[in-house]
Amino acid sequence: MGVDNSSLLNSNKVMVVMGSDSDLPVVKAAVDFLEEMAIPFEVHVSSAHRAAAKTETLAKNAVANGFAVIIAAAGGAAHLAGVIAAQTTLPVIGIPVKSGALQGMDALYATVQMPPGIPVATVAIDGARNAAILAAQILGITDRQISEKIAALKNKMAEDIEKKDTKLQSLGVAEYLAQK
Repeated sequence: MGVDNSSLLNSNKVMVVMGSDSDLPVVKAAVDFLEEMAIPFEVHVSSAHRAAAKTETLAKNAVANGFAVIIAAAGGAAHLAGVIAAQTTLPVIGIPVKSGALQGMDALYATVQMPPGIPVATVAIDGARNAAILAAQILGITDRQISEKIAALKNKMAEDIEKKDTKLQSLGVAEYLAQK
């Protein structure tokens, strides 16, 4: 591809692409997390099938436009993440979106079953928040502030679980469920 990736060490911007605006309610969880972490991002609607040239342009220009990670969300045939991954050297995280008769299983298989040489990290069906967390972890490799925010998030999750266990041990199962 002959891409100069030297600017990546200074980049912490995430591109979020969805195949349709109907994916936006799912993608919102990723957007919310990126905002919470103060990670710069852009959100685009582009289709692997209905806007193939636009999708290719977004992917091919991502490095030059200062992006370091791409999140791609799509339902159905869900080729978006793979098409993007084929056109860039950046890490691509796919979000299979639940839709149609197969309830997202088609999107999951299409996103995760990539051919050798075109990897796409794939999160759960509708797993947009995890996609954003993974993007932040990738950025955290070279950005200490992001890494520290992710560490704080994980510490808080561990503390929350410990509080719940302490409450469960104190109240017992029946009373704990009654208060929930």
